[in-house]
Amino acid sequence: MWKFGQGSLDKLATVEPALQKVAHKALEYSPYDFGILCGIRTPQEQKERLASGASQTLKSRHLANSRGLSEALDFGVYIQGKYINGDTAEEVGYYRIVNQAFWGAAIELGIQIEAGALWRTFVDAGHIQLLDK
Repeated sequence: MWKFGQGSLDKLATVEPALQKVAHKALEYSPYDFGILCGIRTPQEQKERLASGASQTLKSRHLANSRGLSEALDFGVYIQGKYINGDTAEEVGYYRIVNQAFWGAAIELGIQIEAGALWRTFVDAGHIQLLDK
């Protein structure tokens, strides 16, 4: 069974509790290790991501909500202890399987999520967010 490291736990602490629960449960389900790369972002960090092409909006769900928490997280997959970023078809396959773990966890917990892996115009395979209601 996988376990989040302290860096992942620190980033996860910046997101809504419901999404934290989903991430912990997804780690139980996932056949692959993954870590939390990002929770909350500052507006300046979001501007930099937009400028670099790593994001398509300034209205990211990573920005603090009225409770001061992020409604999104980014995860990264580790295979045999090595981070993979999804540059090849094989690597994307690992992200798809971890996304399935997130979906299974969300369904079990009754928490609605959205996955960047399913977006049509800007695919973000390691992005999970609470469904915008």
